[in-house]
Amino acid sequence: MDTVAQILDRGLLDKPGLEYLLQLNDKSQQQLFSRAACVKESVLGNIVYFRGLIEFSNQCAKDCLYCGIRKSNLNNRRYLLSDDEIVNTAVFAHQHEYASIVLQAGELISDNFTRRIDMLLKKIHRKTKGELRITLSLGEQTFDTYKRWFESGAQRYLLRIETSNKELYGMIHPKDDHHVFVNRFRSLESLKKIGYQTGTGVMIGLPFQTIGDLADDLLFMKQFEIDMVGMGPYLEHAETPLYQFRSQLWPLRERFNLSLRMIACLRILMPKINIAAATALQAIDKMGREKAIKAGANVIMPNITPGKYRDQYKLYDTKPCTDENADDCVECLNIRVGLTGNKIGFGDWGDSVFFHEKAQII
Repeated sequence: MDTVAQILDRGLLDKPGLEYLLQLNDKSQQQLFSRAACVKESVLGNIVYFRGLIEFSNQCAKDCLYCGIRKSNLNNRRYLLSDDEIVNTAVFAHQHEYASIVLQAGELISDNFTRRIDMLLKKIHRKTKGELRITLSLGEQTFDTYKRWFESGAQRYLLRIETSNKELYGMIHPKDDHHVFVNRFRSLESLKKIGYQTGTGVMIGLPFQTIGDLADDLLFMKQFEIDMVGMGPYLEHAETPLYQFRSQLWPLRERFNLSLRMIACLRILMPKINIAAATALQAIDKMGREKAIKAGANVIMPNITPGKYRDQYKLYDTKPCTDENADDCVECLNIRVGLTGNKIGFGDWGDSVFFHEKAQII
């Protein structure tokens, strides 16, 4: 097999090349990270963008086998932020020059839910003079719902596929009409057709997952021409069915390093997209997000959910930063990003360059 430099210099980022890069050891992976960082800086500069994350509800109609807020977890205390709490948090982000927020919640599908999100989008834009970019992460919805939210001011949508392997998808979801592999992809196609900056992501280190699966995930994202990606290590939750397979998992440190290698490979594959440094990385390594930036990520999603709710939106155990307040988080991240040689693009939407270039071609 060629060396890391030879693979990258010759552009051999096909499945065998990616599989090789994803299995690098601690020493040789630094070559990959350095190349990805150079690609990011040359194409996008040394800017990192904030997405203020508002986890406004942990109520969910889905029952995914890996997720701590699945509807069958009766030990999870459910919560729902009021409209005022959500809007006021968005105003906080605007006042602190975040420029972008993410509204995230468990997946619900109903007329009332659709109307509420529609109303919230309009309220937030009124309160912030239309100066915030709003990303939604609210799961699978109908085409008409996606379109309605887009017309009310949602510019981006994040819908993680979790894995592009149909068989693996079936192993981590219930086998029923509410968890259908093809529906996930149809939703992504709908989002692109409507005009959203469309994001997706995968979990890295799942039970039953192979290096080949992860290489296929990267190639899927390139082929689908995704605009933004949020992916990170799979972290187990004790009150989920998938927890019984924890003995089959890669060690935490390997899941961490593999996540960094995934970020680096994707940055080289797709230089102009936005890639988030997942908070889950910080659950393994205190400098996890900073290391992701040095491997090619250019987005951080500080959690600005009111503090009393943060510990209840628990997709996995060991969730970090649940005891910080939003003001502390801003200053802390400003310092930590600076340590990577980057700076925060305060007041900048940080849209996907790839998205806008595609629009110009069309």
